[in-house]
Amino acid sequence: MGTAGGCELRDVSKRFGQVVALESVSFRAAPGDFCVLLGPSGCGKSTALRVLAGLEEPDSGEVFIGGRLVNGLEPRERDVAMVFQSYALYPHLSAFDNMAFALRLRGLPREEIRQRVVWAARLLAIEHLLGRLPAELSGGERQRVAMGRALVRQPQLFLFDEPLSNLDAPLRLSMRVELARLHRQLKATMVYVTHDQAEAMSLATRIVLLERGRVSQEGSPEDLYERPANVFAAGFIGSPPMNLIEGEVVRRMGRLCFVAAGFELTLPPGLLEPRQPGLTLGVRPEDIRILGPGATEQPAALARVEAVENLGSEGYAYLRVGEQHLTVRLERGGRLAGGELVGIGPEAARLHLFAGGQRLAT
Repeated sequence: MGTAGGCELRDVSKRFGQVVALESVSFRAAPGDFCVLLGPSGCGKSTALRVLAGLEEPDSGEVFIGGRLVNGLEPRERDVAMVFQSYALYPHLSAFDNMAFALRLRGLPREEIRQRVVWAARLLAIEHLLGRLPAELSGGERQRVAMGRALVRQPQLFLFDEPLSNLDAPLRLSMRVELARLHRQLKATMVYVTHDQAEAMSLATRIVLLERGRVSQEGSPEDLYERPANVFAAGFIGSPPMNLIEGEVVRRMGRLCFVAAGFELTLPPGLLEPRQPGLTLGVRPEDIRILGPGATEQPAALARVEAVENLGSEGYAYLRVGEQHLTVRLERGGRLAGGELVGIGPEAARLHLFAGGQRLAT
């Protein structure tokens, strides 16, 4: 199975009564992409996937699959296969028959059906389960059968609607590894919906981050993590999320400083002085240093340790500066005690500055 054609939405809008599900949404998944539609509940990601599948018709805009305009085409005419959150397996059919069902409806020869089902079962490591009914399978095994049912169709576009959300945490992790391996082997175009940013960051070659029916940012996982385009992207991508501090930029003795209650930080040279008020400074937990005794660096703030979370290989300290709460990542072996007062020093080269919710050049 070679690389299939990509897909594209152009200025797609969709309403359900008074509810705006999508508003002028445009994005493109190139051939062979693993494109993840990411965002909180109600942001429009599942609606966008259903528009691609032909399960919903857009009120306006164009939908392309493999370079072909598919507006108005039925789902069966679009050459796509969809895997849902619900496994949707026929309980009275074996795993083999569930995977073969759509191929039999298309009238494919019996031997070709057998070959396709066995091929998919080998890819998914479920050859030994083909004779079992869904009730005899675990949740992960049922999801593999549902994925196999999509694979055997050999479509030009795979669509996944939160397929792992019904699985427990260890199984979700192993299935993420399986999906990444499948994508690498098949070189197929996949569009995947999730609210879980860990899934998005680990699986995607491209992320489309949606907020309230609009595209907030689109790019590689690295783009969204390293250079969030706005405050929403900064707060949504990352676990724990980026620290966001409200304040203002002032000039002091020739230096640009970001100032907030109990917090003052010299900004890196070369930054254009912002003209607008209402600024937000963003800094990730791993980019804040705890300044120990004897540090020569002037702390940006003194912070009170409220709690410490030890995760073994790393830890997190939850700090308070005035009314501002901050999260700081601790390296293995880092030790802090609740109630302790510590100095903090954010990495100046790793700061993010936003005005009116949008990123400024830093």
